[in-house]
Amino acid sequence: MLGNLWVAGEVSNLRRPSSGHLYFTLKDEAAAVRCVMFRSQACRLKFRPEDGVRVVIHGYVSVYQRDGVYQLYVQEMEPDGMGALYLSLQKLKQQLEREGLFDPARKRPLPLLPRWVGVVTSAAGAAWRDILTVSHRRYPGARLILAPVQVQGDEAPGQICRALELLQQLPEVDVIIVGRGGGSMEELWAFNDEKVARAIFGCRVPVVSAVGHETDWTLADYVADVRAPTPSAAAERVFPSQQELAARIAALRQGARAAMGRRLERAAHRLEKLLSSRAFRRPDDMLNQRRQRVDELARQAAAAVVRQLELLRMRVDGHRRALENLNPEAILARGYSICSSLSTGMILRDARAVRPGEAVRVQLHRGTLEATVRRCENAGEGDAQDE
Repeated sequence: MLGNLWVAGEVSNLRRPSSGHLYFTLKDEAAAVRCVMFRSQACRLKFRPEDGVRVVIHGYVSVYQRDGVYQLYVQEMEPDGMGALYLSLQKLKQQLEREGLFDPARKRPLPLLPRWVGVVTSAAGAAWRDILTVSHRRYPGARLILAPVQVQGDEAPGQICRALELLQQLPEVDVIIVGRGGGSMEELWAFNDEKVARAIFGCRVPVVSAVGHETDWTLADYVADVRAPTPSAAAERVFPSQQELAARIAALRQGARAAMGRRLERAAHRLEKLLSSRAFRRPDDMLNQRRQRVDELARQAAAAVVRQLELLRMRVDGHRRALENLNPEAILARGYSICSSLSTGMILRDARAVRPGEAVRVQLHRGTLEATVRRCENAGEGDAQDE
């Protein structure tokens, strides 16, 4: 709870040892607290604190172990006149950061060759002249469109927002530069306006913040896709150098020629190798070998066909003989006959199936006989029946 404090008060007992740290007491009418500001933070101060000066400081409370006392470790310090304004800016910055307006993942790259570049700045300021100078030097064919606005004062934020809205409606505008030359914190305050920050965040094309100050960052710097410390630096980022582009194209052309040369060299080597091969030196030998191989394959194929036909012929003969052996006509030709009942037509396989006096038909190899049974002898029983 004491790690992110804003405290206002009057500086007293200020000491500046050779280490560069600042030691002082911050007091008001009712209380006082010991403070220390280490050299790494003190060197960034934009004013020289003195005893009796009222300030607003940002820091945290911790224990100085040697003396066992609490003291305030100062991270930022502003004169009390700007302190309240600075405090409100820090709160707004934290809010926008929580909403994701500063997220690096949403920042877009700048186009390599922008068709038109929109500029939001004062028409009479040095920023516009600097951008024109750099663009003509780096990319003589650059096309710019200026949306003139006030860059400080109460009306500046509204004008900046309207200019951004108008420029992004032009389909040929690929990137927008918004900014001004350097100035004091009060002069740059329009670029800390919440409306300006949200207008930059909602812009459909990449935005380059070019507020002319090297150390401090405005909210426009945090929200913009690219932050440039000065308008001239913004133009350097947006406009490609014609000389650099020409050198890059020349390098690409040289690389393409070298690659094509290597490819042609490999193709020539391959062609030379093919031409020196036996197939190109004595093509008849290769053709003759192929012809001989074809003849060999033809003979082998013919022999294979003959062998296959012979095997098939042998199989057919075997099947034919088997069928002939199974043919009833062949059995009859060997002296056998088929006897059937004349009345029923049933083939007789057992003498007990007929009675003496019944008529039977006897099928011979050639012709048939009709006969009358005179005697029946049953095999294995020894009895007989006579008519």
